[in-house]
Amino acid sequence: MSRLGGRVAIVTGASSGIGRATAKLFAQEGAKVVVGARREAELAELVREIKAAGGEALALAGDVQSEQYARDLVGAAVKQFGRLDIAFNNAGTIGPTGATTEVAEKDWNSAVAVNLTSAFLGAKHQIPAILKQGGGSIIFTSTFVGYTNSFPGVAAYAASKSGLIGLTQALAAEYGPQGIRVNAVLPGAIDTPMYHAVNNSEEQRTWLTNLHALKRVGKPEEVARSVLYLASDDAAFVTGTAHLVDGGVSITRT
Repeated sequence: MSRLGGRVAIVTGASSGIGRATAKLFAQEGAKVVVGARREAELAELVREIKAAGGEALALAGDVQSEQYARDLVGAAVKQFGRLDIAFNNAGTIGPTGATTEVAEKDWNSAVAVNLTSAFLGAKHQIPAILKQGGGSIIFTSTFVGYTNSFPGVAAYAASKSGLIGLTQALAAEYGPQGIRVNAVLPGAIDTPMYHAVNNSEEQRTWLTNLHALKRVGKPEEVARSVLYLASDDAAFVTGTAHLVDGGVSITRT
């Protein structure tokens, strides 16, 4: 039996990595999916794959920094599929790296806009639609960085992503009585284009891999399965959590 049958979901950052894997898994589990990201061609290919596998999906390209885009994603879900039950606000960026004293204000603001403000804007417009169904699930993609530990040179990333945990808790408390569950998933290092862009040498990748208790990096599909759990009725009593899917990087000191 499908775990998301009859439900409609929005997935942002869906053109690659965790978002792409989650959109495909949601569709496999019976959800009708609206996928969003900036790259139109990649979204079109994702929709083609979902439909070829027997699922239903709609793509809408845009910039998550835009409040109008947040409105449009919800509008597309309701117009095409009649409702909204689940939102996976996954879009994100590493942002500026290097010494914090050298980070330009505009680059800091851009990282906050993509990682944190976009999630607020998404939830702001998703919540009213989800409330019409008597409740549902919202999930954000945060990270262990700035939560259980951190690294030099990633202040904007750590601050903006850890801010999602505060947003998660506030929304969970505010809308729990109305049936909306809100959780954050916190991946470790995951084999995505973003991971390779930041860790562009074998030495760097080996160092990061060995920080994990499992001594490997994760796969997007492994995070997607945790997101599916949080979206489904299996997690009916789970809200306000920072859900680590990090291969043990948070507890390893060897």
